Amino acid sequence: MFLEPCQNGWEPFFNQEIKKEYFIKLSNAVERKYGSDVCFPPKEAIFSAFATCPFNSLSVVILGQDPYPNRGQAEGLAFSVSANQKPPASLQNILLESGNNPKTAIPSLRPWSKQGVLLLNRILTISESKPLSHKNLGWERFTESCIDFINDHTTQVVFFLWGSIAQKVEQRIDRNKHYVLKSGHPSPLSANRGYWFGNNHFARANEILMDIGKDRVEWELPTNTLYREPTLF
Repeated sequence: MFLEPCQNGWEPFFNQEIKKEYFIKLSNAVERKYGSDVCFPPKEAIFSAFATCPFNSLSVVILGQDPYPNRGQAEGLAFSVSANQKPPASLQNILLESGNNPKTAIPSLRPWSKQGVLLLNRILTISESKPLSHKNLGWERFTESCIDFINDHTTQVVFFLWGSIAQKVEQRIDRNKHYVLKSGHPSPLSANRGYWFGNNHFARANEILMDIGKDRVEWELPTNTLYREPTLF
């Protein structure tokens, strides 16, 4: 199978999905795409969102759309780019809202993932320079099943639903068990119209987590020296 199941405590979820006809078709379709196009992220990083976020530590879910389409950016985590890349506009706005400096913070959100933040795209793969090129291959059903699994097998998870695409899954989340924070998307189109900045989701999530006795998320990211401004001394 092209799409190899992930470990890290997510085995029950993957074991139930890989037996389904849609997942077999999805695996075959993704394999064809990677055989004919330049695709991102690298095959071994397709399930990085799960590989870096232990299921037993899950406390926050952030939903994205699909990976960044430019070479060297996508690393399998929603909104995140490799540490040697400059953050795209949406990520810059996320960094600002989370209290990070887009000019100095490492743009990889892997430190968040390791703390129990699932950075999940609705579509996990993409062809170079072609946004939404892997739409309708089956990823949408996979990620909906993931939301259902989290809803049914966990409690007190905070869901960040940014923009209309992410908010389509809201009906799958039991608000008696979980928490939902909604706002506009961090893209400039939304943020510049006043739908993003000031949502305080990162601070509100930590307030919720501490109130229910969970560990807060350290949103501050390490400093990236690659683009540091030169000094006189």
